[in-house]
Amino acid sequence: VQLQASGGGLVQAGGSLRLACVSSGRTFSRSTMGWFRQAPGKERELVAIISRTGSYTYYPDSMKGRLTISRDNAKNTVYLQMNSLKPEDTAVYYCAADTSGAIRLEANRYDYWGQGTQVTVSS
Repeated sequence: VQLQASGGGLVQAGGSLRLACVSSGRTFSRSTMGWFRQAPGKERELVAIISRTGSYTYYPDSMKGRLTISRDNAKNTVYLQMNSLKPEDTAVYYCAADTSGAIRLEANRYDYWGQGTQVTVSS
């Protein structure tokens, strides 16, 4: 399985970005997908999770309201819509796949990771 993330870039505070992550292979539709991020000098943190069918999503309290995770199993793609971006959202954003299909919050539970896409929010 290979995951290819895209959509990052430089945006002003208050702006929006839509990240996409395309998965190769045949495990996408049975995998829980997650987005994580890591800022310089900080630990990797969970941003959002979506279940295999897309019927369930999870966001940490700090992320609620500005982010929307979605998926298109026909396209093997998971998306992260980010609105009202803040400078503190600056980080490398990673998509990840948990092929067990379980809903798990810990990064070390995810089997496959994309290469990351840089999001920079200027003030």
